Amino acid sequence: MEGVITGITKFGAFVELSSGSTGLVHISEIDDDYVKDINDFYKKSDKVKVKVLSVENNGKIGLSIKQAKAGYTPGGKKDRKKNETENKASFEDKMNRFLKESDERLLDLKRNTESKRGGRGSYREAF
Repeated sequence: MEGVITGITKFGAFVELSSGSTGLVHISEIDDDYVKDINDFYKKSDKVKVKVLSVENNGKIGLSIKQAKAGYTPGGKKDRKKNETENKASFEDKMNRFLKESDERLLDLKRNTESKRGGRGSYREAF
């Protein structure tokens, strides 16, 4: 169906359908990519194609823009899993690098602190 965005909130966009009723596109149904701010994708009064996901007993209509796109495949989650695996490897690399740098900083800090306090390795005269 086609509709017009009538309002944008932090959690989604309200779309008025050609039938005159209004539904909500949840922020997770805006695009395949992560959406932090809907205003980066759409603005008020934009025309959009939507897919009706649900109509509840109280009249609320759940809509999706990403599922209405021509290239959308429900099996896209498999590709997402593959990307998560690739990101996981890079996350582990980042974590290892962080731990190594952190250990080096702690060693430097200990060396500097011990020499100022007269800890191990410093010469003290006996009285």
